[in-house]
Amino acid sequence: MAGLVIIGAVVVLYALCATVLDRASITGPLVLLVVGSVLGDGGLDVLHISVSAESLRVLAELALAIILFSDASSISVSSARGEVGITGRLLGIGLPLTIALGTVLCHVCFPAASWPLCALVGSLLAPTDAALGLAVVTNPLVPRGVRETLSIEGGLNDGLATPFVYFFLALSLSESTNGHWWRALIELAGGIGVGIVLGGAAGWLCYWACGHLQVGERHKQLAFLASGLLVFATALDLGFNGFVAAYVAGFAFALGSKGALSNSKSLSDDAGIYSSFAVWLLFGVAVAGPILRLGFSWPALLYACLSLTVIRMLPVALSLIGTKTRPLTVSFIGWFGPRGLASVVFLIVAVDRLPQSTNLRVLVTAATWTIVLSVVLHGLTSRPFAASFGRRVTASDGSHDVSPGRATIGRLRGTSS
Repeated sequence: MAGLVIIGAVVVLYALCATVLDRASITGPLVLLVVGSVLGDGGLDVLHISVSAESLRVLAELALAIILFSDASSISVSSARGEVGITGRLLGIGLPLTIALGTVLCHVCFPAASWPLCALVGSLLAPTDAALGLAVVTNPLVPRGVRETLSIEGGLNDGLATPFVYFFLALSLSESTNGHWWRALIELAGGIGVGIVLGGAAGWLCYWACGHLQVGERHKQLAFLASGLLVFATALDLGFNGFVAAYVAGFAFALGSKGALSNSKSLSDDAGIYSSFAVWLLFGVAVAGPILRLGFSWPALLYACLSLTVIRMLPVALSLIGTKTRPLTVSFIGWFGPRGLASVVFLIVAVDRLPQSTNLRVLVTAATWTIVLSVVLHGLTSRPFAASFGRRVTASDGSHDVSPGRATIGRLRGTSS
């Protein structure tokens, strides 16, 4: 109970100061990560929670599942079909290249680590999170195309990275426990099936109910949130991948509901945002604080710097070749690829499943340093870099050199941060 009292006090104080902190480019994840690191056993030792604690894992998984379902359901598949655009290149070309380059450079930094483990590190750090660069995707000085590109990419690449993460996690497990890596393929395929069937059915049911019954807005919001949780829980109960199921279900729900609940996502958005805040606080307590207390791990710090620069920016540049996007815009998009909630959740899941070993320490230190540096650097640079980029683009009259396609994400994750 003492821990809950402390967490409650921290949340209240942050909520009251959030607007002032935001003006100084101090984001919610940054505040909660620092506070958690200070209060945990890596600092004042007043909060106690282990990275393997079931409560942390469940909370983190629920937060990501809600976000995956909501983000995917915000995409209009029919409108996106006509134009792949810049976002399609970033997701279809840039994301696989990021995973591949991250794998190779992880093995360079940690020669003793196995290739499956390096691939796991590369894949769980590949997704981006627009919430850590909120000042970019909400700044009117930044061209609308660039803002939508970063928002859509951040909303979809965590779901696309999920199969890679779980496949390489299964390979890493098979090395240490002689398990069957192919079970991951069955879990992924089952998750897709559950997502299509239940997501489509829930969407159609909501569409029918809205047309034949008097469904109030509050109950529409509840139905939307419950649909995502239903799919996630069902997939897990059947032994399939819940994240993939929730992600696929979002698309199926959007098709089945025909947009009947397109404006009824605020409850899900708020649930995802506030639960992610709790995850950031507990991540600071259970993971970041203890890792930082151990001091600098130079290979991990080197990999973190490479992950935020070369591993992100080079694939972005390669994927945009031939689009006539100017170098200034390419570098801006390349820099703002913060590692956020999805990477945290994938790391917690990996730690929960992998046995204690030197390889596991490599995974935790490399991923933690990357996430911590990203929270700090992307959070602090988002507002000044966005303003500078917007002024330079406006001065050169090149505000329309990026077109993300006709699909848009309805929610900018973490708008309260």
